[in-house]
Formats: sequence, structure tokens, C-alpha cells
Amino acid sequence: MNRATKRKQPVQNLVLPPWRAKLLFALLLLGLGGLMARSVYLQGFHNDFLQKKGDARYSREVSINAHRGMITDRNGEPLAVSTPVESIWASPQDVEATPLQIKQLARALAMDERELKEKLTDTAHDFTYLKRQLPPEEAAKVVNLGVEGVALHREYRRYYPGAEVTAHLLGFTSVDDDGQEGLELAYQEQLAGKPGSERVIKDRRGHIVEDVASLRAPKPGKDIALSLDSQLQYLASREIKLAVESHNAKAGSIVVLDAKTGEVLALANWPSYNPNNRGRLNPQTMRNHAVADLFEPGSTMKPFTVAAALEEGKVKPNTVINTENGLYSVGGRKIHDTHPEASLTVSQVIQKSSNVGAAKMALSMTPEVFWRNLSEAGFGALTGSGFPGEAPGRLRDFHRWVPIDQATMSYGNGISVNLLQLARAYTIYANDGELKPITLLKQDEPTIGKKVFSPATARAVLAMMETVVMPGGTAPLAQIPGYRVAGKTGTAHKLEGGHYVNRYIASFVGVAPVSNPRLIVAVMVNEPAGAAYYGGQVAAPVFSNVMGSALRMLNIPNDAPLDNIMLPSNNEIIREEA
Repeated sequence: MNRATKRKQPVQNLVLPPWRAKLLFALLLLGLGGLMARSVYLQGFHNDFLQKKGDARYSREVSINAHRGMITDRNGEPLAVSTPVESIWASPQDVEATPLQIKQLARALAMDERELKEKLTDTAHDFTYLKRQLPPEEAAKVVNLGVEGVALHREYRRYYPGAEVTAHLLGFTSVDDDGQEGLELAYQEQLAGKPGSERVIKDRRGHIVEDVASLRAPKPGKDIALSLDSQLQYLASREIKLAVESHNAKAGSIVVLDAKTGEVLALANWPSYNPNNRGRLNPQTMRNHAVADLFEPGSTMKPFTVAAALEEGKVKPNTVINTENGLYSVGGRKIHDTHPEASLTVSQVIQKSSNVGAAKMALSMTPEVFWRNLSEAGFGALTGSGFPGEAPGRLRDFHRWVPIDQATMSYGNGISVNLLQLARAYTIYANDGELKPITLLKQDEPTIGKKVFSPATARAVLAMMETVVMPGGTAPLAQIPGYRVAGKTGTAHKLEGGHYVNRYIASFVGVAPVSNPRLIVAVMVNEPAGAAYYGGQVAAPVFSNVMGSALRMLNIPNDAPLDNIMLPSNNEIIREEA
């Protein structure tokens, strides 16, 4: 058989066994059955997996911010309110933007284009803020660009109608609407409320297309009514600003108290800041000097020295004290009076602000007795206002005193206070010897204080302080037409590096009307420049302007003729020793 014949022979067909076809068909049926069973299982009995996958693409749980509570004054005037704003956010994994859109988006957000690109391409994060708290009209410009994966989130921004007038008292909130300073921080828990959440369906652009379910309703924060009176606050802020500017002073503070309840009706500092615009803030400007800063009170301490001596039976109002012609030596240290006198009554020691007379009265008591009287008046302790960062003041342990310490403390050296603490101490003379608690919240019930001095002692010292504003006293510029006024000036050298320097703190604390005390005003001016730096020259006129206007605003009846002002014939102010 040749080779050609071999090629022409037909190839025999391969015959497969019948069982192989049946096996293949069975395997196909088994696979189909498995798929159907899996489908029934996932969709009918265990659909969590598919639900999670679907939710991951379209369903989101979003936070619903709680509306922060409003802060109002005692008459319901808003002092801090939360206004709705929009924040721009992006989901980098979903962002689809052309170079032109990114450029337009950076311009609309006032962002650096490179920084924006980094945020939009950071796929390690599912969520990133591009810009927080934009006004609705600016946010609308961003949305109109139509960038996929970029969307809006409703938030709230705090707004302060009083701006710098109430800044130091209210403080401010962070970008997340949490209290950072002042009363916003002190009452964070009440004001903040609790955020809620809901489940929504979002499209690929990040826009909410359907609200699925409310998971937790937001709980709004509570409103808080302060003891503050907006009208008095504006008045106090204006007057302390004028005083600081007119005397080229470093700073100034003022406190107005309701003498009967201890409510803070006004508290202001200058310089101040605008909490609505915190782009460039100086930490020193933000500091509430009336509460957080300490200073030596100077002669405003003398009424407490006299009250302690009266209470202990060491002197009477008409007791004559040898004032040594204005020069007295204690432990080798000299104590001076600006206006030397051979002798003065206890009442005249207050009127003319004699350091020698005050020192002798302090030294007539044991250190422990004098310390106890000052401590009972609230010195060296917090006022109880609850204001964050309040300084308690400094009243040293009497065991560490030497005679010169006790002597100088009698006229306000070697002891430190904050202005709110000093104002509070004067509630003793407005309430027949009772020290009232301080509060920054509106009170609807009468407050109960602590008895410090007897009514007779408190009334005697109040009468002495009334002579301070009369001719011959250190503060005739504190008088008010139609009202009797009592108060005390203070002028103290500043202590720096353990030494007293020729820079001063000028102060005045006063009560009115004397016949039925209703208000207390405390004024402190830090480092007034020029020839006028005494408390009677710098702080007393501020007191007169604020107290007089406040008494008229509150319709408090007159207790003196409208022409009761009596100035010295030569308009000279008796100066207290600094």
C-alpha cells in the first residue's frame, strides 16, 4: 500500500460514553440550583450583605446639628444667637472635576488651588471639609459649579449683636459651635444641646435625594437669661472706653452690681475685641481683666480696716487718732500721708484717706483678728460667679505677717483682688453688714448673704464713705445730682519684679442711693498717663456718669435735691497717698 492510499482512508469517529453527557448536565443543574439557593438565601433570609453593599454606595447616616441655646440679657434681649450657615464638604472617592472646575472651585472658596487638589485627591478619607461656615449666598455659588462629589452641610454659627461691648463676658464658640471662652464655656453643657442623626439616600454627586429615616432627633440647647442689663452694659462699656482713651491708660474695667441681689448688671473692659471677627486676636485683649486679673486695691481697702476696728471695739466713729503729722514708722519702714495732719477722727481717716490712721487701726488688732475680718469679707476667695479663669485674689496667712505687712495691708498694699471681688465686698455696706453672693444669671428670688459686720458698723462706715464725695474728701467728682453717694477712692503703685514703680492703678468703688442702696459701681483704670492719675481724678468721674445714668434708667427715686452738688471752692481734689 502506497503512501497515497494511506491518506485516503477515512478517520474513524470517536464515540463518547453516554454517562459523560449526563454528568455534565447534572453538574449544570447543580450549579444552577446552587445559584438559585444562594439568591434565595441572600435576598430572602440573609440580605444584610447586599444591604450593606447597597448602603455603602447610596445610603449615609448624617449628623443633624443641635441648635445652640440663645443667651439673653435680663429683659430678653438677645446677646448670643446661632444663625444657619453652610459648610462645603467633599467625598474624594466620588469627586469628578475638570481642571477648570477645580480652578473655579478654588476661587469660589478662596483657597489655594494646590491645597484644594490635595484634599480632593486624598482618597484615604471618605469625608473632608473644604470650607466651614459660609453664608448661604456664597455656598450657592459653589453648588452652582456642579462638581460631582462636592456638597453642602448645614451648620450654625454664633453671632453676638453686642460685639466688643459684651465680648469679655460672653466669650465665643469654636467653628464646631462649642464654647471656648467666657459664659459660652461656663454654660457649654446647657447651651450645646445634643446632636441627632438620620439616614438618607445620596446620589453620586453627594446630594441628598431622599430622607429614609430619623435615627435620633436633635435636642436643642437651653436658652440662658443673664443678670446683665444691655442698656447698662452699653453705658458702662462706653464710659470705661472714654476714660482709658482720655487718660492714655493701658486698660480699664468696670463692674455694676445690683446691691440687693448680687446680680452683675454690667461688666466691661477696654480694650476689647469683636467675637464676630476673630481673624486677628490678641490673647491679652481677649482677657477679662475685671475677673481674671489681680491688682492691689489701695485705699479702697480702708473701709474694711475701719469696719474691723469698729466691730472689734477698738475705735468709734468719732475716736481721734494721732496721725503723726503724716509720717509714721513701723519696723523701720515709713508710712506717709499726702496731706499731713496731726490728728484725725476715724471718719476723717476715711474722708481724707489717711494711711497713718488706717495703719494704726489695723495694728490695734491681732493679726488673726484682722485677717479673719478681711477673709469674712470675701478677700482671698472666689466670688462664686462661676466665670472661667476667675482669680481668687491673695490674702496671705496671718502667721507669716510682720507688723509692716499688717500696716500696709490696711490701706491696700500687700493684698490683691480682682475688680468683681472688690465690688462684691462693698455689698456689705449696702446690706447692713451682709455679704451677698455674686451671680451672672438672672435671679427671680431674693438672695441670702452672709453676715460679716453688724448693721451698726456697716451703717457707720457707709456714712463715713459719704463724706469722701463731699468737699474735703478725695472724690467730690463722684457726686450725682439728685442722689446721695458713698464710696472710696484708691490709688496704688504697681508692683513689678518685687518693687513698686511709678505707674498706678486708679480706682473708685461706690454705692447709691445712700438712703436705700440699690447699685454698686466699681471702676479701675490701669496706668493712667499724665498728671491726673489719682482715683478721685480718673475713676470717680466714670462712677458718677455710670451710676447717675443707671439710677435714672432704673427709675430709682431721688434721695437728694437736684442741686446737691458741692465742689471745693478751688475745685481741688484731696489726693490719697499712693
